[in-house]
Amino acid sequence: MRLVLASNNAAKLIELQTLLEPLGLELVTQRSLEIGEAEEPHATFVENALAKARHAARASGGAAIADDSGLCVDALGGAPGVASAHYASVALPPGDREAQRRLQDAANNALLLQRMRGVDDRRARFVCTLVAVRTADDPEPLVATGRWQGRLSSEARGQGGFGYDPLLFIPALERSVAEVDAATKNAHSHRARAARQMLVLMREVGFGA
Repeated sequence: MRLVLASNNAAKLIELQTLLEPLGLELVTQRSLEIGEAEEPHATFVENALAKARHAARASGGAAIADDSGLCVDALGGAPGVASAHYASVALPPGDREAQRRLQDAANNALLLQRMRGVDDRRARFVCTLVAVRTADDPEPLVATGRWQGRLSSEARGQGGFGYDPLLFIPALERSVAEVDAATKNAHSHRARAARQMLVLMREVGFGA
């Protein structure tokens, strides 16, 4: 069964392909099917993920899964939250989307460090909500949420991952997310936790059978 990922983020595709492999689903990006991105006007991860999943399902005529995720910082009242991907206002040059994403990530991280300067409460977490639908009008969307608790570093650490990975330090691992290898990340991350929940839900309802 083909499952359309309502995202154009190559890193997310790789992560979810690995995490959902036990179901034997063919995961493809919406871009590969020439499907545009959905609007994300909502204030919560679950509402945005559902909107994206229904949009991809409607455009593809089949099943879709969407991820809405971000970093929530206690001292900032949960920000950047659903605005994590575009936290900082930055003019992006035309061209390669992955290059644009890297520039946006760098600007987001710089703004977050600036706003956290001198703040003692460094508690933060990555949150991932996955929503899967069999059709655009599926009355029973499957919803799974995972959280990865940590604390914000005062400077970037590590070269791996993407987004805010260099800033979130995981005390249990004594490393930032950007310093964690892919296998460890896939075992512990917010997306991994959400994906494990999603696997259980999909099996319960025979998703893809």
